[in-house]
Amino acid sequence: MEKKILNNYGSFDVVFQKGKSSTLWDVNGKKYIDFLSGIGVNCLGHAYKPLVTAISRQAKRQLHISNYFLSDTGLDFADALLTITGFEKGYFGNSGAEANEAAIKLARKYGYLNGGAKRNTIVTLKSSFHGRTLATLTATGQDVFHPECFAPYPAGFKTIRANNYDDLKDAFDDTTAALFVECIQGEGGVNLLDKDWINAAAKAAREAGAIVMADEVQTGIGRTGTFLASDALGFEPEVVTLAKGIAGGIPMGACLFRGKAANVFVAGDHQSTFAGNPLACAAGCVVAQTVSDPDFLARVNHAGDYIRGAISSWNLPIVKEIRGRGLMIGIQIDSSVNPADIKKKCLEEGLCVTTAGTDVVRFLPPLNITDKEINEGLGIFRRVMDLFCKK
Repeated sequence: MEKKILNNYGSFDVVFQKGKSSTLWDVNGKKYIDFLSGIGVNCLGHAYKPLVTAISRQAKRQLHISNYFLSDTGLDFADALLTITGFEKGYFGNSGAEANEAAIKLARKYGYLNGGAKRNTIVTLKSSFHGRTLATLTATGQDVFHPECFAPYPAGFKTIRANNYDDLKDAFDDTTAALFVECIQGEGGVNLLDKDWINAAAKAAREAGAIVMADEVQTGIGRTGTFLASDALGFEPEVVTLAKGIAGGIPMGACLFRGKAANVFVAGDHQSTFAGNPLACAAGCVVAQTVSDPDFLARVNHAGDYIRGAISSWNLPIVKEIRGRGLMIGIQIDSSVNPADIKKKCLEEGLCVTTAGTDVVRFLPPLNITDKEINEGLGIFRRVMDLFCKK
């Protein structure tokens, strides 16, 4: 395949043409089971009829207006999102990195208003990932994302180890503006936060005068079996960021705030030309209504338990651990096998998966994946894993 674009992703030579539910077809007619959903974006799969209908209807009415004005669809989506999550206010953007940039700016302003210029440090976690802009790269707690060619990086970030109580002893002081965490570290390896630890960390941050922010770009919108993963952990962040599945495939992000963070931003503090466009908001309304349903979320949990249980029952010698919540699943692989090789072989056999960290195969299937598609995908994965077990 001739490369006509800058291929920053190192993409495979597969050109997808169409999809339905959790199944894709390439331009040659080959079928694939989708355990990736656009890295968690296509949360309702492909060609989901209510989503297609809402997007088509909105496209006939209005695609975009300036943010000097309000859109009825945008107001509907904002009301739905705030009602479901319990947050007070929010900002719409176009991506996860943009949502996290908004959160970083909010934290810095909060620190300035509540301690002056010295309160500007944002504490993040080692093995975290927060985006590809300079600020969100710096917030990311992985050296691999800090190549020298992009230096100098912005100052004002500090990393501590997740689930490590010793690191909490001197993590926060009067220079700390915010604690910023992923509820499950996606790119870092599907690493779960311990509930007691994150509540202790949040308490320590607040006692030092900081706010607490949750990056739910990947874990939010039902991915882990609750609408927000922070709901299950109980630490009640003042700020939460969302993207990925928020609009079912239309580019969108959001930064929501409440409590001490609710009134930090004022008009002009943060803006974006395309933010909150009616097309994305129309898609978001469908996603919010669908995913917030308790029965839908119960199904997400059931499907995730089934997938993890099935792989565990195989007792494969190269699998060290299976972890995750809901339909955010990580399979840690023994050092004798490169997860990237497993990903490549899965694709050859008709299954889309990805990797995370250095030793994890990651599943992020659509939240409404059918039992048939789950079993078909697991069948392919089992055959691929058996091949690597024999090597």
